[in-house]
Amino acid sequence: MKKILDYFSIEGAVGGNQEWFKNVVMYIGGCAAATACDCCIYLALRRGMTHLYPYDVHALTKQDYIDFSMKMKPYLRPRVNGVNKLWMFTEGFGKYLKDIGEDGLKMKELSGTEELRTAECFIRDQIDSGYPVPYLMLRHRKTYYKDFVWHWFLCYGYEERDDGLWITVATYGESYTFQLKDLWDTGYEEKGGLIGLA
Repeated sequence: MKKILDYFSIEGAVGGNQEWFKNVVMYIGGCAAATACDCCIYLALRRGMTHLYPYDVHALTKQDYIDFSMKMKPYLRPRVNGVNKLWMFTEGFGKYLKDIGEDGLKMKELSGTEELRTAECFIRDQIDSGYPVPYLMLRHRKTYYKDFVWHWFLCYGYEERDDGLWITVATYGESYTFQLKDLWDTGYEEKGGLIGLA
């Protein structure tokens, strides 16, 4: 079983890219805002919620994305320890949605302390319903994931394989595929988690 959402690209990049940001603080710590921006663009493009994105969603450009990230910055502003709690994302993104008059989109949190099976079901349900999944990872014992430490990114697909569920994620303008079992087992007590949209 495999399900990959019809994601979007911006000038050849898979989704947006935090490394485009010219604002130094956003360049270093704007991953939560970038993930929220990517959610808005996806929902505007694929679910008809065009009011979530203030520019032309059918002509995505790098400059519009950069400008959009600065509109999102006050809601998910980078801070000393980053947007390192799920509630910070749901609260900040929720305020953005409220300010633009969107009151139908709901969010729910799934802590990284939950069982792997629960996370698998959560991701499957979200993707099957047509929603990408914001994912926060704080630490990981494997250096393989070093670019994803203390980082928000967006999951937009999954595949059932013999060795478990694999997920497809977008960040830094690229697509990556990870075994969820390996990614979820961070080896640290301090966990991130997932955000569900509905």
